[in-house]
Amino acid sequence: MTTVEEERESADGWESSGDWNGDEDRGRGTSSDRFDRDVLPVPKGASLALLRSLLSPRSRRVWVATVLLLLQQAAVQAGPLLVAYAIDRGVPALRDGSHGPLIAVGAGYLGCALASGALQYAFIRASARISQDVLLDLRGRIFRHAQALSVDFHERYTSGRLISRATTDVESLRELLTEGLEELLGVALSVVYISITLLYLDWGLGGAAVLSFWPLYLLIRSFQRRSMRVYRKRSTAIAAVIVTFTETMNGIRPVQAFRRERANDKRFGEQNHRHERANGDAILEMARYVVSSRLVANTAMAAIVLWGAYRVASGSLALGVLAAAALYLRRLYDPIDRLGMFLNSYQSAAASLEKIAGLLAQRPSVPDPTDPKPLPPRPAKAPGREVVFDGVRFAYRTGGEVLPRFDLTLPAGQTVAVVGATGAGKSTLAKLLARFYDPSEGRVLLDGVDLRDLATPELRRGVVMVTQEPFLFSGTIADNISIGRPDATRAEIEQAAKAIGAHDFIAALPDRYDTDVRKRGGRISAGQRQLVAFARALLADPSVLILDEATSSLDIPGERAVQRAMDTVLRGRTAVVIAHRLSTVETADRVLVMAEGRIVEDGPPARLIAGEGRFAALHQAWRDSLV
Repeated sequence: MTTVEEERESADGWESSGDWNGDEDRGRGTSSDRFDRDVLPVPKGASLALLRSLLSPRSRRVWVATVLLLLQQAAVQAGPLLVAYAIDRGVPALRDGSHGPLIAVGAGYLGCALASGALQYAFIRASARISQDVLLDLRGRIFRHAQALSVDFHERYTSGRLISRATTDVESLRELLTEGLEELLGVALSVVYISITLLYLDWGLGGAAVLSFWPLYLLIRSFQRRSMRVYRKRSTAIAAVIVTFTETMNGIRPVQAFRRERANDKRFGEQNHRHERANGDAILEMARYVVSSRLVANTAMAAIVLWGAYRVASGSLALGVLAAAALYLRRLYDPIDRLGMFLNSYQSAAASLEKIAGLLAQRPSVPDPTDPKPLPPRPAKAPGREVVFDGVRFAYRTGGEVLPRFDLTLPAGQTVAVVGATGAGKSTLAKLLARFYDPSEGRVLLDGVDLRDLATPELRRGVVMVTQEPFLFSGTIADNISIGRPDATRAEIEQAAKAIGAHDFIAALPDRYDTDVRKRGGRISAGQRQLVAFARALLADPSVLILDEATSSLDIPGERAVQRAMDTVLRGRTAVVIAHRLSTVETADRVLVMAEGRIVEDGPPARLIAGEGRFAALHQAWRDSLV
């Protein structure tokens, strides 16, 4: 199946030459080489480190919430003790005509209930604030980190998986923090309180209750190990569903144009069934745990109560103590089901946290310099900056070497057109100059300064790239142009649009510069989007401009409008134009013909056309196609 780039290239002006039809660089690998499996390496301890970093700034509120829960559990667990007191002290006192002990028990029970409710309300408020702050922080980290990661990461790791990390996986953490955490702390404190109280009431009953937790502990550990594997699969499966859905909706036009609905439906069905099976496995694991834990808990409780009853009959245990113990045992074992639900949420959240930690552990392959160097000052009227490729070699991770040893000097102010067959290395050259990638060997210099030594803001001000299909964000025309220089005034924005030739069509829009272009600029034509991109580049005023196939997808009127805009935007700066149409090439000062990562022809367009090389043959084929 052809790629979108290949489909575009087959329709532009180079197809007449047979083998000169695009620039999908060699070595990038097929889709099967990319992150088809939702796996990123996770450093040891990264998940816990991430959790600590999220909770550390909120440690004071965490301690307040913990104290509130401690007090709330103390109020809740006081109930059975009051029942024991009522049976063993209050009832005998009532027989003697004294109502005081029972009244005190009733008042105490009511007070504990009111205190428990108030403390639980305060705890829920405090824990909810903590969880929402943590989730807000985590989403922001994911978004900022994803923007900071280099282009090569985004070419390998699909946007659908990033969306899954920021939505589905964060939602799993939300369930844990807002619901599961209270369950865990409540169960843990209940176990501690009840065990201590039972040991205080009677060493025998307390010891038997504590020993009964050993089989339950083994059961919980077994469930934890099995369910972790299941939830990792489930997290991967839902990410695959999101990826398939996102890709299909983003490519809805070619899907409908090439009748891909049935094939996509089959693929989505497979991913959906895989997610269904992963969910089913999680439910089965939960069912096994609940049934087993109830069996162990009920057996232990029956045995302990039966033993206690024999002791009451023999006179070695007070009836009130046995009643309180029975109530405590029920409270002790009832949360086991809730603990299973917590473990359910915990394993899902742990798998999600692991994947988020793996994402946040990724480091940009194009890092900022630790000791940045400034560019040398440039006179106000200076024509751009000099660009030098010094002994550059480059290979993508998924393939062989794209650029063998490559040396090139572009004088300041020169417009250079780069042409070549698919895989010749044209786009790689542009990406290295824009520092979307770093060379495997050698240096790319801007006025003698290695791009790796330039701070990213200074590099982006100095080198700007306009792609074949310019991306417009949802928002106004003015907003999209001002991306080139966010502090620009409205007058400067309009001046840039007028210089490019975009003002007339913008003035005809319903709200002129305040017209919302909608998703990806769908409200205006491809040629108009390109003009907006040129206005954005002109407003940025870079010293080096890269145009990557800026006219290859346009019709003739759109191409002419963009050509006029190109004359304006290229003036007075160094420019590298990746070209597919000879009408673009003829405006250049110099043409580089590339093949297999090397320059095979280099010179002014007129001289190359007059020769007998590849460019001359290509030019003749293009002229013949116009007849």
